[in-house]
This record gives sequence, C-alpha cells and structure tokens, in this order.
Amino acid sequence: MKIFITGLPTNVGEEELTAVFGDFGQVKSLKIIFDRETGESRGFGFVEMPVEEEAKEAIKRMNGGDYNGNRIKVVEAQDKPKGEGGQSNNGGGFKRNNNRERSY
Repeated sequence: MKIFITGLPTNVGEEELTAVFGDFGQVKSLKIIFDRETGESRGFGFVEMPVEEEAKEAIKRMNGGDYNGNRIKVVEAQDKPKGEGGQSNNGGGFKRNNNRERSY
C-alpha cells in the first residue's frame, strides 16, 4: 500500500522517516519530495509498505500526530487519474475554435 505524508519538517531525512514507519512493519520504499531549484524538502513524501494491515496501522496511529513540532497528515495515496499532469491532447494547452467567421 502506498501512503502519502504531508506536513513533514523540512529537516527530516528519508533514513529517519524509514525508521519511523519501520516501527509498524516492512517499508518497501520511501521518497521525500525535494524542490528542484533549492534542493530543500517540500514537506511531503510517499511510503510504500507491502503489508496492507501494517500500512493501515501506520496511517491510523500517525495521521494528525505531532512530528518534530509539525502536525502531519498521513493517508492512503491516491493514483492520479490518467490525463492529469501531462500535456493536453492538442499539445498547446488551448482549444481551437474552427467555427469563427473570418473577415479580411
């Protein structure tokens, strides 16, 4: 099960967070999202735990809790619907109107 975490303190590292979630069970992967320009944490990330019951327990126990002075939100990650976050069908990001009258 993939878990989404937000509200993370910017100084929290992946190794530390892996250990925290490891208290609930096996952590398959963990990724904190960093800003491309500054290299600083954006305050959110994802954890993948292979055993659903362990993941649900982590969510239940950690959601809304205090983590190093920050209130964190821990929920099941939702897959992005197809078509979001990418280019539009016409590649330009705008609709064409072919029914307009033209005057010259």
